[in-house]
Amino acid sequence: MLDRCDRVQIAVHDAGKASQRFRQLLGCEIARRDHSRHLGARRTVLAVGESEFELCEPDGTGRTREFLNARGEGLMTAGYCTADLDAMARRWQGLGIAYERDDEQLYLGSDVTFGLPIVVSHSTYRPRVGPVSFLYETTNTLASDWRRAAALYAGLFGLEPARFSEIGSERFGYLGTLTLFDPPNRLDRIELSQVTDDVHSMGRFVKKHGDSLYMCYVETHDWTAIRGRLLEAGARYTPRGSDPATDPDGGWVHPKQLHGLLLGISRTGLAWEWSGREDLVPAP
Repeated sequence: MLDRCDRVQIAVHDAGKASQRFRQLLGCEIARRDHSRHLGARRTVLAVGESEFELCEPDGTGRTREFLNARGEGLMTAGYCTADLDAMARRWQGLGIAYERDDEQLYLGSDVTFGLPIVVSHSTYRPRVGPVSFLYETTNTLASDWRRAAALYAGLFGLEPARFSEIGSERFGYLGTLTLFDPPNRLDRIELSQVTDDVHSMGRFVKKHGDSLYMCYVETHDWTAIRGRLLEAGARYTPRGSDPATDPDGGWVHPKQLHGLLLGISRTGLAWEWSGREDLVPAP
């Protein structure tokens, strides 16, 4: 029932300042501004490729203020979309799942999932803006068993476990699975990463926060342009290869550069390499 990874919501102290930074590094544009009752926030919504990043600035007490007080600026909610929002709501009601509705968005709290706050919106197909193509992954880091999490999300969202792709990384210290929504047509998925130690950065994060939302990933059709923006701004990022100035594949932007957001970026199709379909990876 999920179509795509559609958006993320990011808690910030000053949406105007944050939007300037996101536009500088990612070449995105402001799509609109609005207010969320559920989040207790004024939102500046950025068009990032075909997806949206919601910069949420608290307007008093509420969820956004609580997040900022507890965690500081950073990634607050993972967002997906469905063609039939009412059918999704009925599915959850049938399962006895508690949710909240705020205008045309459905919210699941982290107490319902494995620490992953979720917003589901209506599927909307948008023109691509800037050098980013689209958001395709949000990462749920886990101390819990990733198999239990995978079963929960399959039930909540009508996903097919046969489409999932198991993953693991000694470099980052985790194992788990990708809950792919529609392979090989699209990369969209929730990454479930159960940490294997508390030495690597992901393990340290889980030791501090428990099961939680950790980061997100975008694909770019013009990594050279984004790399140039990062280098020009002196922004800290880690390339997939050894050379920040010439690596052709992408990298990870440090959270301090994007108001607490840890952002992975990969060139077109590269992510199929670790998604069970290496034959779909195009040459650099």
